[in-house]
This record gives sequence, C-alpha cells and structure tokens, in this order.
Amino acid sequence: MPMTNTSSYTNVQYLQRQAASLLLYQSVLQGEVGIAFLELLQAIRYTDADARSCLQAYGSYFYALAARNQNWEDYLITQLLFSKNPFTKLAEVREFKDLPPAIVAAVEHDLQILQSLYKCSSASLSEWIQGVAQMPISPVVWYKEQELVGVEIFATYLQQLDNWGDAVEELAAYYRQCGSGLFAEYRALRWQAGQFIGIRYSDPIKLSALVGYESQKDALLKNTEFLLSGEMALHVLLYGSRGSGKSSLVKSLLNEYSNRSLRLLEVSKSDLKDLPEIAEHLRGVSQKFIIFVDDLSFEEDDDAFKALKVVLEGNLTARPDNVVVYATSNRRHLIREFFVDRPAPKDNEEIHAWDTMQEKLSFSDRFGLTLTFEPANQKTYLKIVQHLAAQAEINITQEDLEFQALQWATRHNGRSGRTARQFVDFLKADLILFNVNKDTSDTSD
Repeated sequence: MPMTNTSSYTNVQYLQRQAASLLLYQSVLQGEVGIAFLELLQAIRYTDADARSCLQAYGSYFYALAARNQNWEDYLITQLLFSKNPFTKLAEVREFKDLPPAIVAAVEHDLQILQSLYKCSSASLSEWIQGVAQMPISPVVWYKEQELVGVEIFATYLQQLDNWGDAVEELAAYYRQCGSGLFAEYRALRWQAGQFIGIRYSDPIKLSALVGYESQKDALLKNTEFLLSGEMALHVLLYGSRGSGKSSLVKSLLNEYSNRSLRLLEVSKSDLKDLPEIAEHLRGVSQKFIIFVDDLSFEEDDDAFKALKVVLEGNLTARPDNVVVYATSNRRHLIREFFVDRPAPKDNEEIHAWDTMQEKLSFSDRFGLTLTFEPANQKTYLKIVQHLAAQAEINITQEDLEFQALQWATRHNGRSGRTARQFVDFLKADLILFNVNKDTSDTSD
C-alpha cells in the first residue's frame, strides 16, 4: 500500500529506532547496502519528505543491492553470519553454557531487531516511495532468486523461526563450527598494509589437474591432514625448478580442503616482517591456516629473515597450532651467498664467520619438511600434457599431441608443468577457433 498515512511514517521511524538500538551487530548495517538502507529510511521518515531526495535515496539503495547481486534479505543474513563482534569471538572458542549471560541477552535482543529489518522488504520500500513521491506506479524493485551458498542451511533455519531471538544457541554453534568475520566469508586472503584482505576469486586450480611429483604431493597432503585434524603439522619448503607446479600445488589445497575450514593466507616477501603479528591474529581462530609465501629468498641482514625465523622456530610465545607456513623457492639456500662472503683468516674479521655462514645456508632446514621439485624430463612432461589434454577434451592423435608439445617446449620455456599448461591452453583455443572458422566457411559455401 502506498505510504499515505501517519501509521506508515510511524513504522519507518520505529525501524530507525530499532536499527539504532543494536548492541553487538552494528556492523550488519555499516556496509554500503546497510548505509543506503538507513539513508532511505531517513529520507522518507517525515510526512513532508522531499520527493526528489527520496527517489535519489531509493536509487542508491537499489544500486547497492544490484552491485552486490543480493536481495535485501540475503544481504542481512550473510552480514549477520559473517559479523565479527564480542559474541562471535567468544562463541568460536567457548561452549554456549560458558558465555556471559549479558552477551547472550544482547544477542537475543539484536536478533529480534534484525528480524524486524529483514521483514522490511524492497517491495515495501518501493511502495512507500510511490506514496511519498505521489507516483502513478511504484519504482522498480530489485529482486533475484535467493542464492545463500555456504550459509543456506542456517538461513533456512532463521526464515522458519517466528522469533529469531530463539536462535542464539544455534547461532553460537554456527560460529564455533564455521568461524566469523573475514575468515568465514573468504577462503583465500592476503595480508596487505597491516590488515587481512579477502580474495573473492581465488585460483580455481584443482589437485586432479596436477600430474607428476606424486611423492611430493602425497607428503604435502599428509602434512595438511595433520593440520586439519589438530595434530602438530610441519612448516614446509617447496623448492626446485621454475614452472614445476610448486605454487599450484599449494593453491590446490584450498579447493581440496576449504570445506574443512582450511584457509590460505598469502603473505608477500615485503610483509614477512609482520609474520609474528599475523600468527597472533590467527591464534585461537576456529579455521586452520596455511600462510603461503611464494618465491622466497632473502638478502643479507633482511628483517624478513628474522621474522620468519621467529615463526618457524618459535620464541617464548607458543606457536599457534592452527597455523603453518608453506613457502616456495627456486633456491635451496634461501639467503643469497657470494664468494666474497666465504670466510678467510684475515685480521679484523669475525672469529666465528664459518658459523655465521652456516646459519645462513641452513635456514631452509628450519622448515620441518622440505620437498624437492626436480626439472621435468621428457617422459614426465608428456605425461602432464596428456593428462591436461584429456581434461580439456582435446581430440587429436597422441602422436600429433606429443610432437606439438615437444615443439612448444623447445620454442618456449623448456619442459615443465607450467609449459605444459600453456601449451594445452593454446592448443584448445586454437582448435576451437579452427572449428568455428571451418563451420563459418562451410555455411558460406
């Protein structure tokens, strides 16, 4: 019904008071959509509201929902489940019976408020705008089919409740199992400028796409299983020739185990100095973390060397049992060494210089597990090509495939898993284009 009577304005003002009284879940309304929703309520709250301002506010609200490709109802529930606040932090690490009563009461209060806001659909807001602006028809309503992937079970549970306040214990159980905040929302993250940044589109590489280096793969999988089962997992160094699939293997673990609360955190070499701080942020979190450092090497007196050494070896602070470091490198000795560094018995030089050099050279030994990736021989290279070609459903003879693959390796970057992937991607695109052109030619004839 168009918003033409006092009771409708009273409803809007009631929703504003409700939103303002949230105790723990203020973050639900602090995103772009939540802010646009509150500004829209503010625009239409008075009987003498300016029609132009109301229409602009509704446009901003519609745009924010469309940009996220979510309904208002879906947005509200996902923000609720991914919220980070004192209750979610405690619920991750404590049993429900051990939570402070005041915290539980505050969550019950907030859930009832969020239920009221949930019922304020985009269709209702559109009708209210129609009344305020005295339009013959209501503005277009943003709507799409619900797609609460990953949280649909709890969302369905909430939608079936008459009173969301009754869901506090179930909500606590959800946080205990799935976590909260960025670590619940994203499977892959990076540490950047002193904060965690979610990666919405992580590398889709799957373990099944990786062929060769089976023993290295099995060792890494077993160590990752240790991490996921709560056992003491080892830090791992994957070193060897470029293009051998070291990084792809680590990234494939995310697609293999993310449903078991595994998270992959990318840390660049320039940010390694923050590793001790990062480890403390992750301590006690319900998810398991692989800190992924790609292409690792150090210069002499590098601060990052010292920070990584603290995380690998520990100090007086106990190592978090839900965190391991997986690093890749093309160098077995991670700290660059020059011939001039090698000690000679000269005056005014460090007496124990050999000890210093050995500490640098043995740094890789501080990783509990070192996996070596040797350059691919011709047999391994062709095996990888055949596997990838089969997955890509490339229909050419094995003889022709191998001949072209070897030519490609000669003309490009040599034999490696990366070269095989590039060759198969190129061949697939080339065959598709050839068939398209052939069909076009046949049609024109």
